[in-house]
Amino acid sequence: MENKEVLVHFVGAGPGAADLITVRGMELLKQADVVIYAGSLVNPQLLQYAPNAQIYNSAEMTLEEVIEVMKSSYEVNKSLVRLHTGEPSIYGAVREQMDALDEMGIAYDSCPGVSACFGAAASLNLEYTLPSVSQSLIITRMAGRTAVPELESIESFAAHKASMAIYLSTGMINELAEKLVAGGYSEDTPAAIVYKASWPEEKKYICRIRDLAKLAEENNITKTALILVGDVIGTSDYDKSRLYAADFSTEYRKAK
Repeated sequence: MENKEVLVHFVGAGPGAADLITVRGMELLKQADVVIYAGSLVNPQLLQYAPNAQIYNSAEMTLEEVIEVMKSSYEVNKSLVRLHTGEPSIYGAVREQMDALDEMGIAYDSCPGVSACFGAAASLNLEYTLPSVSQSLIITRMAGRTAVPELESIESFAAHKASMAIYLSTGMINELAEKLVAGGYSEDTPAAIVYKASWPEEKKYICRIRDLAKLAEENNITKTALILVGDVIGTSDYDKSRLYAADFSTEYRKAK
């Protein structure tokens, strides 16, 4: 990419709460002349950091319209923030925007954000990677309007019995629960539903896989929720970290 002034910034808004955006993201918003934000998912309170910016809601725009705003803003030397929900690299549809900017020779950069799965873990005081229980976190989704590669099916991931954070799938939760069990989890495997993690209206429920669909129906949760699955949820049976064990030497501490 040519060495040009960066005027387009892709910024992760975080999981929802206005104070969970990064400091860098907040500063970029404060300096922005134009903000394009994902209005269907991003907390509008974040726009308070950009009181003088021209605001566009991408929920009402096509990709071509988003690119045109970026192009026209760049041509008049305006700083633009493309504000995406959570962490833009996860289900953010940012690559297609970046490719269009590359074609036009418009420089851009990215500011990471806190993804919903980490907002949900914080809400539940949860650690996804407990020694002897799970050392992996699988981030995935059900196939919907956007297809999922066959090798990345829910069943294939469930076979690992690792911790899972499942996005964009609450509307298919009956089918999701069936696929989780078909893949290898037992019906009694702990699970959780976190609706709008970190938002003021957040709701969180811990259950078992067999109860996921019933719980979602009883609480009228059909979208904007994350499904968590795995034995790390609520367990007290795990090995403590060796890093802090008294008989374990590190670069900074000798074994006692």
